[in-house]
Amino acid sequence: MSNRLAALPELLVNQVGENITSAEEWSSRRRPELIQLFEEHVYGRQPIGRPPGMTMHLEHQEACFSGTAIRKQIRIQSAAEHPEQGNIRLTLYLPAPATTTAIQQHPVFLLIDHGRLAVGSEDDWPNSQFWPVAQILARGYGTAVFQASDVDPDIHDEFRDGVHGLFDALSGPDQPRPGNAWGTIAAWAWGASRAMDYLQTDPDVDPNRVAVIGHSRGGKTALWAGALDERFAMVVSNESGCTGAAITRGKEGEDVHHINTVFPHWFCGNYKQYNHNEDELPVDQHMLLALIAPRLLYVASAAEDIWADPQSEYLSLQLAEPAYRLFGSDGLAAEPFPQIDSPITAQHCGYHVRAGGHDLTVTDWTYILAFADNRL
Repeated sequence: MSNRLAALPELLVNQVGENITSAEEWSSRRRPELIQLFEEHVYGRQPIGRPPGMTMHLEHQEACFSGTAIRKQIRIQSAAEHPEQGNIRLTLYLPAPATTTAIQQHPVFLLIDHGRLAVGSEDDWPNSQFWPVAQILARGYGTAVFQASDVDPDIHDEFRDGVHGLFDALSGPDQPRPGNAWGTIAAWAWGASRAMDYLQTDPDVDPNRVAVIGHSRGGKTALWAGALDERFAMVVSNESGCTGAAITRGKEGEDVHHINTVFPHWFCGNYKQYNHNEDELPVDQHMLLALIAPRLLYVASAAEDIWADPQSEYLSLQLAEPAYRLFGSDGLAAEPFPQIDSPITAQHCGYHVRAGGHDLTVTDWTYILAFADNRL
């Protein structure tokens, strides 16, 4: 463990060797520097924020769950000149108001889905445990979901489709792609921010109390989206593992070489130079988690998910604590790895390791919602 920690880059020392000792120095100097390093070496740089021609349409609204909730269907069109490319279908559930004239803004959990759910009808849900809408609503939260494939397909297609095809001037096989060009994880994170653009405008949503959550590759996406977009008040990683919540150096299970080989489109081209060479990375994943400070951060693992490596996910969360302390908050650095199904929490951070394997379950949601209560 000591050798592993010794190889980690310093969280609170910048690229020119200066110590970061205050929240102001973190926000103005170290945070922008770390984002640039992750863009350059891991996820790639998004070439555009909210497109000037983007439109948002509320296509349908109806009562559901026996009148206790409202369901809205929204279409976010990325570019008017390409109406069939890069469109995001956002489904939003909210608790119904007590009266027809009552106005109440609700906190919302935004779920990044990768095909586990069929957006559009409760009857199409393949696994209700993955997104237990009724349980979330009963706790007073709204919840929304979008399909990551609407933003960009999860295939190695030379970045010709989805938002890459719309906004990447160097997409396609005829021109070399810059080493720091955005990968698919970055594109999905961009989509989460476009969903947030809509949630900021919905009169039934509290724009200051939106959480982003994802599982596995969706968890990696949620972390990068939350690091870039400070409008997200809470970020939840569920079993995101390699290049997600888990420390890269010394990690068990999946490593940089494997993830770059099997999913060569997820990250920027520069990341491949760290295959079997992780110690040369100028960043590690505790720095990604630290970019969420001082906002709420929750990391969830599963005991049998050795590929994601729960110990490394928890270590990363512990090592992000110094950033939170700059803002006067505490962390979990002093807490040993918890027992299974025994969540541990600090003021702005929480963690659990659930019994079982790689999945997002009702149990995970129960622990996550309990953390959010009185915080989000």
